[in-house]
Amino acid sequence: MASQVPYSSPFTQAVVSSVRKLYPEALADKSFDNTGLLLEAPFDPARRQKNSVLLAIDLTNAVAEEAIQRRDSAIVAYHPIIFRGLKAITLNDTQQRSLLRLAQHGISVYSPHTAVDTVPGGMADWLCDVVTGTFQPITAQHHSASQGCNSTLYSVPTYPQAEAVPTAASADKTQQIPHTRSTIHPSPAASIPEGFESAGAGRLVTFNESQPLTALIDHIGRGVGLPGGIPIALPQSQSIGHIRIRTVGMCPGSGSGVLMRGTDLPDLLFTGEMSHHETLAATERGSVVISLAHSNSERGYLRAVMQSQLMQELSQRWQSDRQAALQAISDSAKQGGAAPSSCDEVYQDGAVEVSVSEADRDPYGIMVWRG
Repeated sequence: MASQVPYSSPFTQAVVSSVRKLYPEALADKSFDNTGLLLEAPFDPARRQKNSVLLAIDLTNAVAEEAIQRRDSAIVAYHPIIFRGLKAITLNDTQQRSLLRLAQHGISVYSPHTAVDTVPGGMADWLCDVVTGTFQPITAQHHSASQGCNSTLYSVPTYPQAEAVPTAASADKTQQIPHTRSTIHPSPAASIPEGFESAGAGRLVTFNESQPLTALIDHIGRGVGLPGGIPIALPQSQSIGHIRIRTVGMCPGSGSGVLMRGTDLPDLLFTGEMSHHETLAATERGSVVISLAHSNSERGYLRAVMQSQLMQELSQRWQSDRQAALQAISDSAKQGGAAPSSCDEVYQDGAVEVSVSEADRDPYGIMVWRG
């Protein structure tokens, strides 16, 4: 007699389908990236997790513990915790230990990474919304993870909330600076699904009229929520109060490979991370560089856009999946089929929750020295 093939929970399957619809894997840069379902935890009906998802940028031990305590069904971690092939999975490696513990507790892990960067309305477009003033946060929630430092001298990030998902189509045009935006490096046509035609790496904003750099810095500070300070590199002999910006190139994360390929650089390079020598090269060519620390250019997107997008898509999908499954169970019962199993009970639960991790944080903060 053949053994039954294990499978992940029906709710987790709905999560994976929803994320793939919002951020198609075909749009990820497979030359280096490792996107998709990285950990598929077997479903145990006797110890069912909640119908909840935890969003994070980095899957650290703290985030894994948070998901375990919350009893989430899945973690959507933007950065892949597995980038290269593994020859062993042991408890000696801290990342592998997290994966083993999550599997033990029935929690799966999906990583969309560069698919989020390239998709229209994704992370790169959100940075455009931030710099142009399109994204208007209504509240700023303090992030609790850094408060264990017990010091007012160490920066505690805030992550602004919006009333609704800001998009180029729905944004209040009276709030934004008039501009055009384009994709810097379009995705290969063969990899673009229908409806995602403007996908690609990086975005270029061109303002109708040049803007004071200080005004754009105000937008960035409010939009990404970094009260401690904004790292900025200026060309020699230029004053921050006198610089005006006409073009801005944006790329979340480590953006130099996207923003510095061409011969003509934007007036402002806005990204998460650039090396010392790349930054020198950019400023020597007359450009300003703002690099926020890698994941600080990414994390705000989870609350500003991804949380509500995924909640909407997942709620619709789970409702559809439930109705189909419950109908099949009912039809089977009418025809004298097998009695309902404990597995069928999962479809009785219509709840859906999408939350953003409170433990997730960039490794770097800003220490204010008052010597």
